[in-house]
Amino acid sequence: MQRASRSAETSRDTLLFDKYDYGVEIQDLSLKNYINLKPLAYPVTYRRGSQKSFSKANVNIVERMCNSLMRGGTGSKVGGHVIRTKGRLQGKKLKAMDIIETAFGIIHKQTGSNPLQMLVKALENSAPIEDTTRVVYGGIKSNVAVDISASRRLDIAIRNVSIAAIIGAFSSKRRIAETFANEIILAANNDVNSYAIKRKNEIERMARSAK
Repeated sequence: MQRASRSAETSRDTLLFDKYDYGVEIQDLSLKNYINLKPLAYPVTYRRGSQKSFSKANVNIVERMCNSLMRGGTGSKVGGHVIRTKGRLQGKKLKAMDIIETAFGIIHKQTGSNPLQMLVKALENSAPIEDTTRVVYGGIKSNVAVDISASRRLDIAIRNVSIAAIIGAFSSKRRIAETFANEIILAANNDVNSYAIKRKNEIERMARSAK
């Protein structure tokens, strides 16, 4: 019994990067079961147990953000260009985690707020509620509006925040840690200059027009 209580106390006292408190508030109830805030000082688990269904919900949200940063680029054209990282981040998890730690330091310095709370708020604000899907009626294809599951809402938000960081650092003197921090601050404040907020608004606008 003493061992269990000591373990729970240690878990509560764990700080992200030994700096930031895990006691953050999730206001979006639909995302609450999917934004994992398991207290880990350095959230690198290498996705153990990833073969299970919905295993992403059991991965710390900072690690999911790190995994999303390890991408080869935007995957599609942005501003007429396909932006690629040219292998600078692909598979380099510790490097991606260092970028996040540096970005969190920038956020804390600029805002004085807990950067983990800012990240959660940014993801809540940039998660779209509606999207469109293509259906076929009698051989005629048309787009219809559909509600998005909470899991996919979070996936879209994570992807757009990480893509925004990569776009901001492309052909720029700014480091990706700076662009990542800037995107989180903008999205957390629901600023229309945020790429993730723009994408959310665009997705929901297309869904409204398809009703």
